[in-house]
Amino acid sequence: MNPQRVHILRNAETTPGPVLYWMHRDFRARDNWGLTHARLQALSSGQPLAVVSCLAPAFAEATSVHFEFLIQGLKETARALKRENIPLFVLHGEPGTRVARFARDHKIALVVTDFDPLRIKIRWIHDLLQSCDQPVHEVDSRNIAPARIVSSKREFMARTIRPKIKRLLPEFLDEFPVFSPHPHPWPTVCPPPDFSVPKAAQGDNARPQALIVEPGEQAARAVLEKFLRDKLPRYMDRNDPNEDVCSNLSAHLHFGMISAQRVALEILAHGHSGEQADSFLEELIIRRELADNFCLHTPDYDSVAGFSAWAEESLHKHLSDPRPAIYSPEEFENAQTHDPLWNAAQMQMLRTGRMHGYLRMYWAKKILEWSPSAADALRTAIRLNDRYSLDGRDSNGYAGIAWSIGGVHDRGWTERPIFGKIRYMNLAGARRKFDVDRYVRRWTAAPDDEST
Repeated sequence: MNPQRVHILRNAETTPGPVLYWMHRDFRARDNWGLTHARLQALSSGQPLAVVSCLAPAFAEATSVHFEFLIQGLKETARALKRENIPLFVLHGEPGTRVARFARDHKIALVVTDFDPLRIKIRWIHDLLQSCDQPVHEVDSRNIAPARIVSSKREFMARTIRPKIKRLLPEFLDEFPVFSPHPHPWPTVCPPPDFSVPKAAQGDNARPQALIVEPGEQAARAVLEKFLRDKLPRYMDRNDPNEDVCSNLSAHLHFGMISAQRVALEILAHGHSGEQADSFLEELIIRRELADNFCLHTPDYDSVAGFSAWAEESLHKHLSDPRPAIYSPEEFENAQTHDPLWNAAQMQMLRTGRMHGYLRMYWAKKILEWSPSAADALRTAIRLNDRYSLDGRDSNGYAGIAWSIGGVHDRGWTERPIFGKIRYMNLAGARRKFDVDRYVRRWTAAPDDEST
């Protein structure tokens, strides 16, 4: 394992005791560099190893649908870890302080945890460091090229980060090690994990959603295999929402049920090459890692203050421009606009927890066009995406919405009303790309008629 993946958060003196891996972003037992580092440390010291995960009372706009998806996958991960002689402890409460208490109570010698640039995770880590004295190691298992190694600053756009990542891929795009079951058993009897959904999420009145994917590591591998076999050869049609060629891996990648590195390795191992494979790998590696770079180096990644100066200035200049319509947050949520394509895209997300990637851009830009300000549009788009998208509450979502509304990772375009120099999209442009009416018919029909 490349030691550059490890970022030392606290380099305290190590005392004899078990090693603990705190799993809060990469929920998987295989292909996990954080778990690998913890295993190597436990093996070298001849100590037991445990994994802990903590279900917070609330997480952004996460609903019971999201918690259930996570928990069902976590049950599978617990079984896989048990076969490796590694127990999983599931805690409830404020994660940083709960994990710190667990570390104190079990005389943990080292805590290993996941890298995550979101503010809520940074606060969790801060709480951990404030509440325990053990050394703490952070491992970036989400990015193939670790975010802290790729760049020490916010990158301007994909073309500036791409060469930095590609230069590091030969060093970091390596196969994961295979271990025998851990030889040092946990010293006490482990209670059954408490997989109950946090009470705050139980009463959230979340809409029922017909999710298109199943949770868990095995389900993620099955989705990947289907994509490689049936869809990647047709990936150049990915911008047509009527064509089922997208990977459908976004939820599994968001919850860390599959590693982006495993996906890339499988593409290369199966000999996939050419424009289709290059396009997918660009999205899987460059665009996803650009999003983590954005959130890592932009504390205000979910506010107008995170926009580039040119975009903020341009949007402010057009703040008083007349809007063709202004909708309330409730009208947006309930897909009650004058635009049939926007309504259909919102309905797809409400019903399935997913929205096609091309339409996410259109969807966010129209929220800007129909809101009193960019700040209002940003709040609306983030809330809807975080609450109803299975892969919401993620750096990808925050960067994508900031691109659509605030020109982040983009350049200035021809100035126009409302948008200023922000890239513009409209219904006529969508019609030139795909059969809009077919898509609208599907997602505005009654749920039983969605196959039409």
